[in-house]
Amino acid sequence: MTDAPQIAVDGLRDLLTVEEIDTGIFRGAASAEQPGRVYGGQVVAQALAAAARGVDPDRQAHSLHAYFLRAGDAGRPIIYRVLPDFDGGSFSNRRVVAMQGGKPILNLAASFHRHEDGLSHAVPMPQVLAPEQCPHFQEALAAAGQKLPAFLIDRLAPFDIRPCPPVPAGDLPQRHQWFRLARSLNPGQSGADPVMQRVILAYASDFALISTALMPQGLGFFSPGVSGASLDHAMWFHQDPPIDDWLLYTMDSPWSGHARGFARGAIYSRSGELVASVAQEGLLRVKPQD
Repeated sequence: MTDAPQIAVDGLRDLLTVEEIDTGIFRGAASAEQPGRVYGGQVVAQALAAAARGVDPDRQAHSLHAYFLRAGDAGRPIIYRVLPDFDGGSFSNRRVVAMQGGKPILNLAASFHRHEDGLSHAVPMPQVLAPEQCPHFQEALAAAGQKLPAFLIDRLAPFDIRPCPPVPAGDLPQRHQWFRLARSLNPGQSGADPVMQRVILAYASDFALISTALMPQGLGFFSPGVSGASLDHAMWFHQDPPIDDWLLYTMDSPWSGHARGFARGAIYSRSGELVASVAQEGLLRVKPQD
């Protein structure tokens, strides 16, 4: 019997494993057979995978900062040029330019840090229902009278996503959702690849974040007349993310205006450990409805 979720997870791993075609030049596979707008999280994740190649394996990415310049085509591969700007005693820095058709579609900078012990603190995880008590994403959409667009079905197939019921949040729009890979990333193998863990978390971090900025108006990305696109994306990795287990993505939006929205995210392990922090600004336009 075909294990469709495992096939989807294996496909995601293959999609995010970039191919080196020359020194400092990598190719990321196309994600679709037909032309269409590429998912921003894919470009960020492939760029991070390219940046990590050649970095000392004792140094893992602790931050990335990306600007989306042009919409990419999901039906075409993406070329990534990596510039090895710096290798110091504790940190390494890489710049990446993602290109299609000879034009840049994304610029990314990533910093890598060797493990060091030091002072620590973290904001505690918010109190929400356990993932087993939350509905599947498509069930939650159906209950709200919405349907997942066809182009998102394949994009989300590798994940089990469980949105939490809304919680009182005062004036700050918030959403919380659990997610994990639908199957093991490396079935039958011991130990996780810390690079691929971060790459997949970067891929997942782009989903639903900026739509939090539409909540005060009672809108979502699937609402009629709404169009949007990520403008930039920043991420800080605090721990190795256990992507085979449940992670809680808590999102809020302190501001929107001038056809832009700003949103922040925090990603926690099920045990309550803060794994990563995210920030994003996006273009948000709403056409008046007749």
